[in-house]
Amino acid sequence: MTFLDEKSRAAFRALLIGIYQTPEEKAVNESLLRELEELTVTMGVAVADKNLLHIRELHPRFLIGTGKAEEISKRVQEGKIGLIIFDHSLSPGQQRNWEKLTNVAVIDREEVILEIFGQRAQTKEARLQVDLARLEYSLPRLTRAWGHFGQQGGGIGGKGEGETQLELDRRMVRTQIERTKRELTEVKKYRATQRKDRQRTPVPNAAIVGYTNAGKSSLLHRLTGADVLIEDKLFATLDTTTRRIQLPNHQPLLLTDTVGFVRKLPHRLVEAFHATLEESILADYLIHVLDASEAEIFEQHRVTLQVLGELGASPERSIIVLNKIDLLPDRVELPSLLNHFSGAIPISVKTGEGIDRLLQALCERMSTEMVQLTLHIPHEKSSIVAALHREANFLHKNYGEKCVELVVELPKRRATAYDEYVVNGIVHGKEKRLRHSVKKITQP
Repeated sequence: MTFLDEKSRAAFRALLIGIYQTPEEKAVNESLLRELEELTVTMGVAVADKNLLHIRELHPRFLIGTGKAEEISKRVQEGKIGLIIFDHSLSPGQQRNWEKLTNVAVIDREEVILEIFGQRAQTKEARLQVDLARLEYSLPRLTRAWGHFGQQGGGIGGKGEGETQLELDRRMVRTQIERTKRELTEVKKYRATQRKDRQRTPVPNAAIVGYTNAGKSSLLHRLTGADVLIEDKLFATLDTTTRRIQLPNHQPLLLTDTVGFVRKLPHRLVEAFHATLEESILADYLIHVLDASEAEIFEQHRVTLQVLGELGASPERSIIVLNKIDLLPDRVELPSLLNHFSGAIPISVKTGEGIDRLLQALCERMSTEMVQLTLHIPHEKSSIVAALHREANFLHKNYGEKCVELVVELPKRRATAYDEYVVNGIVHGKEKRLRHSVKKITQP
């Protein structure tokens, strides 16, 4: 499904086109065009030039006016450019019109991101999710591949060769979409089982989230020593990685690295990667990594919160980390950032500065995620004790005449499962003391 092989990507030079309609939009779209340049380089294509155009209205044929389209076409021929990339979404018809006008490949930001995801996906689930998004994207654009058949004759009531081939291809792509969805459903079931097993353990989970290239994978590697891909590129890694660490207070913690976010993330990718991004929803809390040296830090923060909101993740459960403080040209900017992001922890994954403070913050957060309970379990409920051995840390055990008294420590999310056996502890935020209906244990 890729539109360029690796050899072709290396030989191509791209012209990037951004557009804006009002003066207020200019600065934002300049920033987006710079980001598109980074995405293009990440894809493996050299950027020959980029151009931000002002237009009064969107045109149905070329998105921009015919005159400007002709100017760009002439520039492409003179500059020996082999690829045009628009930062704005193009309809299938607009792509066909541009390719007919310029005789070069024309794509948009969404296809660039899909191409990068296709290159970077490693696990079976990520590959299936990428395949699904690319198949759905390509379906209405199949005529780009069969335009050379044109209106070949088929007689009255007949069908031309191109039309017949196009129908066959559409049927094939729809079949592939359904097959991919079925495979993805099975993979999701397996992933859900793994996630359920993790949630049964007494080890809380924190998901590392943030804008792409903010340093999430680097932070996971710094804290856990995990062998993960670390590159100074957008979307360096797409697959989630979970590792266990021991905090300074000896409390274990599971850390999960998630896919990074980006502005104008194609909605079909938000849906396709929902299972991957679910780690953000189901984690006990989030570690939101921001690039302190990035000029667009506030916009990147907004975008990440927006995507997390679409997934149903609450920002109140986040620890904000300001990474790359070693790259700040002047440290006088740091107090302003800390004032804006209240409670944020400044760190440098590269130098290790602030990591001890982050670990201390994780210890403090962990203390709020765990609860200590005293339970009275009747002897005939031995299966409950067995379940607790899988899910809780045992602090005390005492066998009585009718039941066993346990003092355990477990995540709050699992405490409610043992509510009926609690005789002392904190349940649903309220202290619960010994009930009259439960007899005190008779010492053997």
